[in-house]
Parts: sequence; C-alpha cells; structure tokens
Amino acid sequence: MPTITNPILPGFNPDPSICRVGDDFYIATSTFEWFGGVQIHHSKDLVHWRPLGAALTRRAQLDMTGDPNSGGVWAPCLSHADDKFWLVYSDTKSWQHGYKDVHNYVVWCDDIESGNWSDPHYLNSSGFDPSLFHDTDGRKWVSNQLWDHRNEHHKFNGIVLQEYDHEAGQLIGPIHKIFQNTPAMATEGPHIYRKDGWYYLVVAEGGTGRHHCVSVARSKKLTGPYETHPHNPLLTSRDNIHLTLQKAGHGSWCDTPNGEWYLTHLCSRPLNGSSILGRETAIQKLIWKDDWPYLAHGGHNPADEVEAPNLPPHPWPEQPTEHDFSAPALPVEFMTMRVPADESWLRCASDLGLYLRGRESLASRHATSLIARRLEHFDSRSEATVHIQPRDYQHMAGLVAIYDSSSWMYAYVSRNDTGERCIRLAVTKDGTFNDRLIVDLEEADDRGAIEFACDIMQLHIVWYYRLPGRDWVQFTGIGRADFLGDEFGSYGNFTGGIVGLACQDLSGQGAGAYFSRFAYEPTEIRDLFPS
Repeated sequence: MPTITNPILPGFNPDPSICRVGDDFYIATSTFEWFGGVQIHHSKDLVHWRPLGAALTRRAQLDMTGDPNSGGVWAPCLSHADDKFWLVYSDTKSWQHGYKDVHNYVVWCDDIESGNWSDPHYLNSSGFDPSLFHDTDGRKWVSNQLWDHRNEHHKFNGIVLQEYDHEAGQLIGPIHKIFQNTPAMATEGPHIYRKDGWYYLVVAEGGTGRHHCVSVARSKKLTGPYETHPHNPLLTSRDNIHLTLQKAGHGSWCDTPNGEWYLTHLCSRPLNGSSILGRETAIQKLIWKDDWPYLAHGGHNPADEVEAPNLPPHPWPEQPTEHDFSAPALPVEFMTMRVPADESWLRCASDLGLYLRGRESLASRHATSLIARRLEHFDSRSEATVHIQPRDYQHMAGLVAIYDSSSWMYAYVSRNDTGERCIRLAVTKDGTFNDRLIVDLEEADDRGAIEFACDIMQLHIVWYYRLPGRDWVQFTGIGRADFLGDEFGSYGNFTGGIVGLACQDLSGQGAGAYFSRFAYEPTEIRDLFPS
C-alpha cells in the first residue's frame, strides 16, 4: 500500500492551509518576518510537493519593515471560489507585552502558478489568523481569533465571524461570536467548511507548543451555535512525548477527487527539546463517522506514515542543491528579511553571480542585505564562495546560520586596522554578542575568493574556510546549534533554522560583495560528531 511519509513539507513551514482545485492540491504556510510572504506548495498526489514560491512579493502587498522577530505573516488561509484563488493573512506588528497589533488582509489571483496576486484589501485588526469561507449562496465570511489584552480576561477570546463584501472591499454587517473554546483553551486558527448540511469549524487550541491540538465543532447554521466533537481533540501530541511528531495542531482539511479526506497540520521534531527545523507540515488521513471526522488510523496522535490516496503518483523534478546565481531571479527557495529584494541592493546574473549591496547589520529590523533558505534536514552542509575587497572593518560579507535578528552565527570576510583582509566570526544568541578574529590573511591571499562552509549535524555546528587551491580549515570547535531552535529565545518563537548569504556596510556608503556559489545539501553524520 503506498504511503505518505511525514512531514510532507520539512523545515520551517507551519500553519498549513490546504486547498484542492480539480486534480491539484495547494498548501499555504506562514512565513513570519521572512519575505516573500506566504509560501505556496503544489501537489497532484499529496505525496510529492514542489514549491511555487511566495504569494506576497511586492511591498504594496506586505511591508514588514520594523516588524518584530516572529511577527509578520501569521497563519494564512488559502481558498478557491468564483474561478479565483483567495488568500487572507495577518501582518503582525507587535505580539508581546500583552498586545497583538495585527492587521488582516485579503488578496486574490486567477492563476496561482503565475503568482500575480492583487494588491490587498484591508479586513480588520481585532485578532489574528483570519480565514475566508465561501458559502454555497455566494456570500463570503471572514473568521478570526479575537484578542483580549485585559488582565481579568483570557487573552484568547474565541472566534468571531463577519461577512465580507468583495465589491465594496470591506467587512460588512454584524460581528458574530460563534465559538469560545474547548477545555484546551487558547483558541485560534479557525477554518470553516460545509459538508452534508453541516458547517464545521476547525480550530487550533492549547498554544503552539507541546500542548497544541486540533479541535472540531459543527452547526447547522453558519453563525452557530456550534457543538463540539464528542472526542476532541481530533489531533494532538500532548499526551505522548515519545512521538516523532510533536506540537501537532493547527489543521485544515480537504477531500480528494476520489472522495478521500486528509488533514494537514503543523508539527515539530525536536531533538532534546530543540526544534532546529522549526514547525513543519504533516498530513493525516481522515474518515467520517456520524458526520464527525476521525483519524483513519485511530486515536488522536499523528502518524509518521499515512495511507496515500488512490491517485496516480506524480513526483516532481529534484530541486537543485547548488546555485551560481546566473539566472536573473533568485531561486525559489530563497527568502529575504522583512522587505522584498530589489535592484537597489540585490542583483543576480552579474559577472560573479549574485551581488549584494551592503546595508545594515544582521541585528537590524529594517534594511538587511541577506538572502537565505530554510534548513530541511537535521544533518546538512552549506557552502558559499565570497568575492569581496572590504574597504574597512565596517564592510563585510559571508555565510550565516540564523534564526532571527537576535540569534545567529556569521562567518565573514572583512579588513583589519592594518589593511589586511581577515576572517571573523560573529555570534549572537538571544541578544548576547561576540565578534572575534579568526585569522588575518597574508598579502598573497588578499585578492582571491574565500569559501565558507557550515556543518549542522543534529544539535552541533562547525565552521570552515578555504582559500583558493587550499584545503578546508576548521576554525571552530563543535558548537551548539540549539540557537536555531524555536525553544531557544526568551519568548516563544515561531520560525526555524535558516542558512544564507549576507553583506553589510555599516558606514552607510553601500559597498557590496559578490557570491558566485551557494550550496546546501543533506549529509551523513561524520565521526567528528558525538552520537
């Protein structure tokens, strides 16, 4: 029997919203402060998935300048109606210290493959995780979590619903409180579906950590009242710390052309309590009993292997693991920080590949010259070739392993006070900072490219550099990679481990660097690392 291996979208791909259009399946996932906003994946068999890239690619659609770490795009909802794809999403401007300054929007397009999404219509700011439901009578409704900042109230104040008038470009009519919570509390991530005369409300509860879950309620009337599933939660990992897939929750479902049903959900695979790959997307098969959904394999724990649907297999070509940036656009897996890439600071297909104009530091939340991709494997090697003639110590470029602007390791080329090029390593972990000299380069090595490599093996990290025609030189000991995990920071964080290329000119003069190669590939654990 063919099976699906979880997770289906490994690495930082949380809050999946699945949508079927004919024989095609699409999943939208959260991207937080990373740009472009909302990652889209495509499948024809629910087994094999390919990235289509981001939906929100223009500053008019999404401007996250200054957004906090793990702010930005939360929990999108992807749907299809009226021969259009619809996407609703949050842009979270603050989420700590009691408040949630969150603005919700809707965009649409005719062709999801082209990615030509509209400019946004503003919806509301009353809470996060907006979702769009298209009823059979043609009316459209937006639901979202309602936030309550007051100390004497639970912060998660249930799910509200309001009609959306697309012609007017706004929400209209009364606001309906349709659901409060189950005993799991922290109700968020609503999705509404209609099946066999019932309206089903699917919500995430329990917080996005180890107590996360998917709960279900139903009603004969859209505005309620909703009765809860007699065996909630539909899905959770909270009662079994030995499961591979932890933090299971935040689900959405769809059927196949053959009438089978599947639930996508976020999950995490922590190593000794550290989720360096972030929250990922998994899938479970559903069955229906008495007009209620249940996991096909029984119970409410997620399965590592799931029965595949009765659909023709449809694998996709393998994504390249190495890039020379000779094409005019960035490869689909690359992201930037908070704002889109434009020619004022990034150019591909230059003589030496990728050109980055140096801007602010990696600690900035405004103008960072950084391109990066998700870690998708517990054991990986990343390599980069850097071409730079630094002006002084404020001008630098290199390879970075990063979680957010508060946690990263950065191996870079710069220049010392005596005019020699040098290699340095900067380390920031939850705001602590250390920047140390690795080696001053001799005059004979002052002109050529410099290569960097980073091995991430489970929770260990090691760095290397190489000069032209030389062997790799390991310049760090076996360090801890847990700073790439969701659990590391002072606050609960939501993204995952990321590796990429960066350039800074802290003087503001805009000096840059070239990158002629970047490679990322899974590796085997070496004898260097303890088991």
